[in-house]
Amino acid sequence: MDNEQQKTILFVDDEESILNVSSEFFQRKGYQTLTAKSGVEALKILAHQSVDCCFTDINMPEMNGLELAEKIRVNDNTMPVIVMTGYPSLENTIQTIKNGVVDFLIKPVNLKQMELSVQRVIQQRKLFVENVLLKKEVESKKRLEKLNQELLYKVEELNILNKIMSKFAAISTSTDVFKRAVDMALEIAHADLTSFYVINETVQEPVEVSSAATGQLSGPAASPAPETGPGIPPTQHLKNPGLSKSVLIMEVVSDQIPLLIAENGGTNGLPQDINSAMIVPLKIRETVFGVLTAFVNQGAKRFTEKDLYYLSFLAQSAAHAIENLALYENIYENLFATLYAFVKAVEARDLYTQQHSSRVTGLSLILGQHLGCSKEELDTLNFAGHLHDIGKIGIRDDILLKPGRLTSEEFEKIKDHPVIGANILEQLGLWEQERQIIRCHHERFDGSGYPDGIKDQKIPFLARILSVADVYDAMASERAYRKKMEDDVIIKIINEGVGTQFDPDVVAAFNNVYKEGKISHYMETGEIS
Repeated sequence: MDNEQQKTILFVDDEESILNVSSEFFQRKGYQTLTAKSGVEALKILAHQSVDCCFTDINMPEMNGLELAEKIRVNDNTMPVIVMTGYPSLENTIQTIKNGVVDFLIKPVNLKQMELSVQRVIQQRKLFVENVLLKKEVESKKRLEKLNQELLYKVEELNILNKIMSKFAAISTSTDVFKRAVDMALEIAHADLTSFYVINETVQEPVEVSSAATGQLSGPAASPAPETGPGIPPTQHLKNPGLSKSVLIMEVVSDQIPLLIAENGGTNGLPQDINSAMIVPLKIRETVFGVLTAFVNQGAKRFTEKDLYYLSFLAQSAAHAIENLALYENIYENLFATLYAFVKAVEARDLYTQQHSSRVTGLSLILGQHLGCSKEELDTLNFAGHLHDIGKIGIRDDILLKPGRLTSEEFEKIKDHPVIGANILEQLGLWEQERQIIRCHHERFDGSGYPDGIKDQKIPFLARILSVADVYDAMASERAYRKKMEDDVIIKIINEGVGTQFDPDVVAAFNNVYKEGKISHYMETGEIS
């Protein structure tokens, strides 16, 4: 970019790291950059500097981004303002347009995305100036109506983009991502058939893993995934296929560029039953791992560049969701491994309690299954069971390992371990339900337990399960101060605690699984039958 064409961009954000990275990136691209840490500071700069475009965050001290945009609009309603936020909402979207904002980016913002936005708004600035002037001219009514329509289109576009992002915000598995992608593609593009294909290096053909079709679509093409699999071309269920869909898909994978065929002219490679088609690659770290396809098989509908834009954005959101899931799973696997290592360190201090947490977890899962717990609840029990005694890492050895009876003062220290354990998980930002189970596993059904003295249904149900499993294993294991108890003695003690120490329903379940031999089988083999 030469000096005559050099444009000046103002970045406004209270996060210095964002200012530094953005400023350095655009300087390398040939722009002049200015930075401000608040809206007030930005207005001082604008009073003395000529600026071609302004990036601003919404949430800032002293003056938020919308207030800054409004003041810029009052002083110079031709200056493009691009708002960035980490908390998108319809209300913010509408407000930004009212304030003269011409683009709306969702954090975390890709620098390439910022560059494309700058190029677009600067190219449109002449038209923007002209449109502002047209508002003052009575004879420009038609052009003003067109501008208003464009603004309505912008609201619609932002709503669709926001909808796409929100749909991928709370997804827990890759399978859900694939299903959500094809369902949304069908809805947004008004397609007849959408599919998600995974590109696997071990096979020669793309593998269809999810698809969706309209209720009106009939014939072989309506089938979501008839016989598609490794080595089976995804076109085999189409009538008069023409060139193979898999060939087109692999061309898109090779080029890494979205493909739009608006109209089937008979010579563009589309199977004869497809009237219009879009194929978009999904990339993670510049590597294509799949494609999202959309087809029109009947009717007058034909895809446009706007449809391709939405589908590309949807594919990008799906790719980010999958990448975030992989990162999340890796981070939490490492975190859980660290926490489990803490538990092992606690158990290693006392040879008599080694493997206690694992056994309590197994016993809890047996009880949970018998009581009809859901998979999610069993997963929660598995996590909380392994970590229920992690708080003992904060108890002194002379108390934790004392061979004789504890004094009342020492027992009060021991009673701190559920709170210590819950606090450890809280500092790591882990889930509330698991923390509450760890905190409450020594509460008693009659309210005489610790640390909070809650009773009955106020004690989390899974904590009531864990409590019975914990007590059983404690009595069935060798301890420094006593031998393990006989099973008939343990069963008697547990049943004597019905309604006082234990939930009657949980004890009833324990009696049932004990009679079925599941408890003894697990204690002998470590296997849950």
